Amino acid sequence: MALSETENGCSGGEVGDSDVIVKTCVLGGFAESDETRALISSLPEVHRDMVTSEPATQRFLVIMNRYQEQPHLLDPHLEWMLNMILNFVRSESSPPSLVHLGFKFLYIICKVRGYKIFMQLFPHEVADVQPVLDLLTRQDPKDSETWETRYMLLLWLSMTCLIPFDLSRLDGHLESGGGKAREPIMDQILAIAKSYLVVRGSSRNAASVLVSKFMTRPDVKQKHLADFLDWSLTTISQTNDQLLRDIVVLDGALQSLAKVFKHGKRDDLLQYAPTVLQCLEQKHLSESSEAMLRKLGVKLIQRLGLNFLKPRLATWRSDVRCITIQSYVIVYYCRTCARDIKLACSFTEHLLVGLKDKETIVRWSAAKGIGRVTGRLPKDLADEVVGSVMDCFSFQETDNAWHGGCLALAELGRRGLLLPSRLTDVVPLIIKSLTYEEKRGACSVGSNVRDAACYVCWSFARAYEPKELEPFVNQIASALLITAVFDRNVNCRRAASVSSLGTFPHGIDILTAADYYAVGNLSNCYLNISVYIASFPEYTKAMIDHLISMKINHWHSVIRELATKALHNLTPQAPDYMATTVLSQLLPMAVGIDLHGRHGAILACAEITHALYKLEKCTHCFAFIVRFCLLCRGFGGELMRPAMCGLIEKLSLSKMPFKNEPVIAGWQWLIDDTIKTLHLISSGAKDGIIAAVVSALSALCEEYYQAQAGQADSQIQDVLVSQYIEGLQSPQMLIRSGSALALGCLPRFMIHSKLKQVCLNSQMCTVSQKEGSFTEARRDAVKAIAQVCTKAGVCANGSPDSALCSENVADVYGTLLQSMNDYTKDSRGDVGAWVREAAATSLMDVTVLVASSAPEILSPDLVKCMMCCLAQQAAEKIDRYRAHAGNIFLHLLHSTEPAVPHIPHREELLSIFPTTTSLNWNAPSEAFQHITQLLRLPHYQYHTLLGLTVSVGGITESTVHFSSQSLFDYLKGIQNNCAALLQFGDTLLSIFRDNLRNDRVVIPFLNMLNQMLANSCFEIFTTQEKAQDVLSLFSKSSVLFCGLIQFQGEVRKKVLSQLLMLLCHPFPMIRKTTASQMYEMLLTYDDVIDPVVLDDVMTLLSDSDMETVRANRNQICDWLGVPRPQIVGKVTI
Repeated sequence: MALSETENGCSGGEVGDSDVIVKTCVLGGFAESDETRALISSLPEVHRDMVTSEPATQRFLVIMNRYQEQPHLLDPHLEWMLNMILNFVRSESSPPSLVHLGFKFLYIICKVRGYKIFMQLFPHEVADVQPVLDLLTRQDPKDSETWETRYMLLLWLSMTCLIPFDLSRLDGHLESGGGKAREPIMDQILAIAKSYLVVRGSSRNAASVLVSKFMTRPDVKQKHLADFLDWSLTTISQTNDQLLRDIVVLDGALQSLAKVFKHGKRDDLLQYAPTVLQCLEQKHLSESSEAMLRKLGVKLIQRLGLNFLKPRLATWRSDVRCITIQSYVIVYYCRTCARDIKLACSFTEHLLVGLKDKETIVRWSAAKGIGRVTGRLPKDLADEVVGSVMDCFSFQETDNAWHGGCLALAELGRRGLLLPSRLTDVVPLIIKSLTYEEKRGACSVGSNVRDAACYVCWSFARAYEPKELEPFVNQIASALLITAVFDRNVNCRRAASVSSLGTFPHGIDILTAADYYAVGNLSNCYLNISVYIASFPEYTKAMIDHLISMKINHWHSVIRELATKALHNLTPQAPDYMATTVLSQLLPMAVGIDLHGRHGAILACAEITHALYKLEKCTHCFAFIVRFCLLCRGFGGELMRPAMCGLIEKLSLSKMPFKNEPVIAGWQWLIDDTIKTLHLISSGAKDGIIAAVVSALSALCEEYYQAQAGQADSQIQDVLVSQYIEGLQSPQMLIRSGSALALGCLPRFMIHSKLKQVCLNSQMCTVSQKEGSFTEARRDAVKAIAQVCTKAGVCANGSPDSALCSENVADVYGTLLQSMNDYTKDSRGDVGAWVREAAATSLMDVTVLVASSAPEILSPDLVKCMMCCLAQQAAEKIDRYRAHAGNIFLHLLHSTEPAVPHIPHREELLSIFPTTTSLNWNAPSEAFQHITQLLRLPHYQYHTLLGLTVSVGGITESTVHFSSQSLFDYLKGIQNNCAALLQFGDTLLSIFRDNLRNDRVVIPFLNMLNQMLANSCFEIFTTQEKAQDVLSLFSKSSVLFCGLIQFQGEVRKKVLSQLLMLLCHPFPMIRKTTASQMYEMLLTYDDVIDPVVLDDVMTLLSDSDMETVRANRNQICDWLGVPRPQIVGKVTI
């Protein structure tokens, strides 16, 4: 995989499991420093208006979010950003909106860098205490718009609490000027902290930080610690964890207690710990339905346990190679009293229960607690804790217990608390965890267990010396590499790839091939990386055994199919093992009762047999498996039918010696029965089954139905061809479809002397446009025609029953060209597009074949019709089919070997579409500016304009915009060419006449014509004295509009609007012709206007006075119920 590393680019990652290049980006520094400084400096100007402040905030958020994964890059810049914003905040002239916006920016920085780091930068001198306190006092806790301000002020106040002076010294005189006593600062801070501990939102989290800093001060703990703990315990006891309001309060109290016991001194808090523990046990937080409360309960319990156990570094621990100061602080060595150890064991029991919690956050907190508490226990008790953790790895336990156990082992391992003597017991459990998966309904659980097991391996690699892990390296290496390559979950594969031990056999080479990014693609892992890893003998059999035992019976069909393909690729690494051991294991599974195992085993047998055949080590142990073809019936048929077809294909390709054996008849029955029962199969599986059937039939015929080389068994040939031709007339659409594809896949010798019969019936299958339900059958029949012709070959003077020749080429092209006009619609939309797409592809294949072998049988008319139809499709509105037709059009135009003869206007086309051009047909902005140039070529004008009609008159905004713009650009270029403009008008009328009763064309045609008239595309005729030409053009327009009046609804309203606009045309001949046509139209269609006013309308239509014509027209509009036309300015083309 390509890894793009730039100094400052965009970060990327995995995009699904598709074959893409995973882009990543390692940032080298804070590149947006200048822009950030400008944004912060602009706060005084933008804060007043939401319109200006919101874009600035969003831009700042985008900049900061780029550094979520590398927040340390912001460290050199945090101080100046903080100081700039605090200058606005501290200024007395700053309005509240500026203050709030500044704190919002501070919160964004804090969120990215983390509050523990960022809050240390706040100024925390004596002079900062009172201003911060006053500012926080003025805030409204219920204001949801300014919560960032309160959050940051609470963190700032937390830092000011670290001043080394007694807070009482800051009070001064407590009497205010009015003789009213002022509250001490200590009491003010405590009151604020308590008030914010019971509010919703992030302010509660910041308040708990404030409590932890404030309550651990020497002066505060003497006066208020006991009272605060009483308040907290009372709050916990009196709240109901089923009520939303009480959950918030309970959350704040638990958070504050956990942080106080974390940051406070043991000597100060030990006397309160039993009381807090008793309160927690009475509350039964482990039974709460709220995950956050259970997590905080576990967190508080571990902190209480650490208070009972004196801080020390266990002397019995293993020597950890990577240890940080933050992980262990050696305080002193001392003995822990028996009472404290007994209490600590009680805490450990609570933590072990937390390992099995249903929420990950609770299990993770419990695992860290076990690691911390075990580090302060004696060796014997610590070993008992390890044993209790290992009890989680029972198959009677849920996946939650396995996950919690893995997390706990990882924490114990990285702290050196899992002694090497325990590795013998632990390593087998970890290897089981690396492949742990349990099926639950239609999916499975266990990906979190496998991910945590990778974390255990990662911690072991960094906690133990290589010699301590040496006995287990091969086991761990094989298990980790299997997970890295074959795990279904991408996160597990990536976790395994980065958790490898440094002492792996061939570790450097393997990790280079199976790095973090390479394992992101599942197909690449199974089909490519696995082959490379299996080339090392240490891993070959382990990988094969894992595929056989765990993957070919996997619940997900994609994994089973990939596993069988992987076995095919791995066979050359161990062919003897595959032939003697693996196949003997697969054959019983292939006839077992487990559906998934049976499906995977049959596929695996097929793939391995074919691989052995390629190695000339083909085995004949499949003689009995063919008896089980009937397993495909009934339940599981959707799985077993394609699997058995795959087996038939691979055994045929492997040239198994079954010719003239009864089993061949069984295989043929299976194929035929599958085609006949396709209509009973669910829609999601039918495409895969049809593809498997077609491949199996082709291989079966090629191997077993030849009497001699290149000559079919005539009896079988007659039976099969007749059977599939009969299937083309079936009332079931899928049987027609399957029969057509079956005919198309037959080898050349099977259709020899049958070509005329096959093509004739395939053509009959395609001529069923009125039968809209058979769209897929027509599509597959079109494909079959091209496949049959391609296999039969071309011979100019050959027999029409054996090859494509001068006698039948016109019929074949006629069928394909007719299919290019299939516009069938149903509830799924334009399903005829499937037929048109297949017809375009078939035309290309047949044309290239004929042009390379016998170009003389291609008549100019055939080539002209083909290119015109492709041009029409390339001008239509659906991007996918426009691109398909356009690419085929260019392929035929640019083809030189062979060159397609008789292409009309070849030179002009090459000037429009040079061979060096790269055209994106999917983009309307590119496609239409090229395709509209075909309008100036007489042979292509009609079909191109017909395609443009549905694009310009459509409803897709982008398509309408670019197609109409390109069309108007073309019309602008011929504004001074009356002949070209009149020819264009004649083509328009021809399209209208040919599609008068076709709503697919008529409605877009009217929309397009409306746009053309509105944009004055024919304005030239209003300034030239060529009445005959004008009358010729516009009288025809009024005629066609009057013809459209027969359609009810919106069509009639639009037609009347156009006719009424023409009544006021500046050219008298147009007004007269329009009035005359309307007169006749109203007499013909008596439902257009109320008979009461019919005579009045006729009178007004007879009035040709220019001064009253507009008033008369408006009166007619009112009678007809049509809005009066409004005069608008001309739009420049």
